Amino acid sequence: MTLPVIIDIEASGFGKGSYPIEIGYYMPDGQSFCSLVTPEAGWTHWDDSAAQVHGISRDVLASHGKAAIDVCLTLNRSLRGQRIYCDAWSYDYVWLSRMYDAVDLVPSFQLKDLRELLGDCERSLWHATRTAVEIRLALRRHRASGDARTLFETWLEARRLCRGDLLV
Repeated sequence: MTLPVIIDIEASGFGKGSYPIEIGYYMPDGQSFCSLVTPEAGWTHWDDSAAQVHGISRDVLASHGKAAIDVCLTLNRSLRGQRIYCDAWSYDYVWLSRMYDAVDLVPSFQLKDLRELLGDCERSLWHATRTAVEIRLALRRHRASGDARTLFETWLEARRLCRGDLLV
């Protein structure tokens, strides 16, 4: 099995009107990408409770965000033809679609649900394994690329535990 590329998206909130504000991915070789996304015209929804989780302010987006077109083009170049996995497919699909639709582009990759890669054993170990991985990685900020890495490491560790593999 090919090791998965994991993507994570932070958003302005949940539900109608929310949009992506940060996208990050983690590749099996350790490469990662992370970018803040400047809101498009008309993207005004903002949920303060979501901002408390991701810690990204509107001011940070305005000063450090990249245009959605640039983020989409970068993702398309880097991820072309691949299956990319996320842990919140129903949200992430909508946010990714919203960004790509805003700039009249189509993703060059397929977004898939990470749960497709989990067997019963991995599912049963997921939460405890994720907690252990979070402690081991000790990432200081809740950001998209760090979350993607945490998901990848959790999947890898759960897989090892379930298969009794020393190496994958």
